[in-house]
Amino acid sequence: MGIWIAILIVLFVLGSMMALKPNGIDQRLDKLRMTARRLQLNPKLVACPDWLPGRDNELGRGMMAQYCLVLEGIQLPYTRYRVVDGQWRADSNFVDTDSEATKLTIPSAIRNSQGNANTFSKKINFNFDKTPLELPASIEPFVKGLWTKANSIVIYWEDIAYVRPISNPSYRAKTIEEDLLALKMKLEQWAEQMKKTANPAVYTDHSFNTNTMTTSANRAHNPFDSVINSKFD
Repeated sequence: MGIWIAILIVLFVLGSMMALKPNGIDQRLDKLRMTARRLQLNPKLVACPDWLPGRDNELGRGMMAQYCLVLEGIQLPYTRYRVVDGQWRADSNFVDTDSEATKLTIPSAIRNSQGNANTFSKKINFNFDKTPLELPASIEPFVKGLWTKANSIVIYWEDIAYVRPISNPSYRAKTIEEDLLALKMKLEQWAEQMKKTANPAVYTDHSFNTNTMTTSANRAHNPFDSVINSKFD
């Protein structure tokens, strides 16, 4: 009787140890992220941004990997892009309202609900629009979005899909570093491209509602002219 009890205890302990051991997919994911960290891609698991499709292709649902490359001596426009048909497409609802690109921006729909105030803003950098991804075939299908600000360029993608056999049957552990180096090189190229085509800050009238829209003629009028002229009358 004592022997059977001892066997049951051993089996219980072994079962607990096996349950604590990471499965194959978790081990692959750890290797991928550790390699990315070594290559200074700064991987991080975050809540899916509300402007990107997440779980079940619903905006902002679930979690998503964020890989961030910080570049020295560079100033990038504050923009965000989504993947559409293998190309980067600019988010036209995103407007940078800070001339120094150091503060968070507020989409026009939200800003208008808070009051019709005129603000200085930067035009969206559409010169990067429709740029093909041209990433490794093992990474590109899982990429969702791109975000830039100051000296950082961030890519959002489902890195767990990269290590799953069902979604990436061609996965090879020895090609992880090669794929991530190609990703890093692309991020550097995109950053240089954005830097060269960055637009200067301009004055824009955001006083806009669903019934009326500001025309180009109205935007050309500087609302400060009357204030300035009154001082010299």
